[in-house]
Amino acid sequence: MSQARSPAPTLAVIGGGPAGLMAAQTAREAGLEVAVYEAKGSVGRKFLIAGKGGMNLTHSEPRPQFDARYFERAAQVGAWLDDFDADALRAWARGLGVETFVGSSGRVFPSDMKAAPLLRAWVRRLKDQGVRFHVQHRWTGWEADGALRFDTPQGPLRVAADATVLALGGASWPQLGSDGAWQPWLAARGVDVVPLKPANCGFDIAFSAHMRPHAGAPLKPVVAHWRDADGAAHALQGECVLTETGIEGSLIYAIAPALREAIAREGQATLELDLAPGRDLPRLIAELSRPRKGRSVGEHLRRTVGIEGAKAALVFETVAGAARQDATALAQAVHRLPLTLLRPRPVAEVISSAGGVRLEALDAQAMLQAVPGTFCAGEMLDWEAPTGGYLLTACFASGHRAGVGAAAWAKGRRVGD
Repeated sequence: MSQARSPAPTLAVIGGGPAGLMAAQTAREAGLEVAVYEAKGSVGRKFLIAGKGGMNLTHSEPRPQFDARYFERAAQVGAWLDDFDADALRAWARGLGVETFVGSSGRVFPSDMKAAPLLRAWVRRLKDQGVRFHVQHRWTGWEADGALRFDTPQGPLRVAADATVLALGGASWPQLGSDGAWQPWLAARGVDVVPLKPANCGFDIAFSAHMRPHAGAPLKPVVAHWRDADGAAHALQGECVLTETGIEGSLIYAIAPALREAIAREGQATLELDLAPGRDLPRLIAELSRPRKGRSVGEHLRRTVGIEGAKAALVFETVAGAARQDATALAQAVHRLPLTLLRPRPVAEVISSAGGVRLEALDAQAMLQAVPGTFCAGEMLDWEAPTGGYLLTACFASGHRAGVGAAAWAKGRRVGD
């Protein structure tokens, strides 16, 4: 088994996603010798997939509203953003020759909407700065003396470094490298690890076969209504999509934590959709009570309140038989269509995961208190956020925090030696 160690302060970054690469950049700029170890054949694979339909890099929403997108972790993630926020991320991209713009939704995109040119420029810059990349190096934990252990095409590799940044991802899209295999290794070292679970996910609904032809149909605009654990009512307008198994989309992702936790508490969650925002119930009843003049119920819904296609299918899924002749029953379904969510989609297929290393297991510099010299960043940490650029921003910011902390630790260790 071979071993590598430099006479200069060294950092091993395990994981070549945005968090790991930002930690590598930050530490290298602080003077460390940095090596990035990636299990796959190239770095940034999930970053590239995220940018396939248009690279949503960050969001223009001002703080502290921006921070609130991280739910109960707003304060902790906000501290990372104090050092590296959305404006810093845009400036970083500009430094790589990639300009950004703010879209109509407030989301921030590279001017060419692509992830690949940004990633190529970044990796090229890191290599020019002296960062070394080792692909097809899968981390398999620690040796008894604390050295890092890797499986490589050339056989087992043992690496000793002054500091380590773990940026191993969560459990979503495991085919891209983030399979959550690290959980038991950290737990065995006394790290508090919360089981990984789906975030930014769709939910299963027991739809009848009647709904299958509408899989992939958008629902927009709609207003989602739900209650939290304390029974308080909440509402949010947005867009979502019917699927073969239920429902997903940006509106659902934004409230997924509340829905997921309701299912965990009660075995299911109730979500109500207002299919005709802007029309209150009395107005809907009045409009649907107009004479049909021989028109079908579906045509009546379309002409009087603009409900057709997938929205009409949902109404018919809820209101059956003779009740469809009742204007009040139809109006109530349009105004508050009840959906019973049975379970979130499996974590392996969703956009991101929640859970992971509990933030309380880290010190202020993102170092594991149970494993001195080891820092964590990115999606493997226990925070979550909706889509819209918030996920990537926090990954970059946590990588920056870990890189700063790791550089200080490694330099201090060598001085101590």
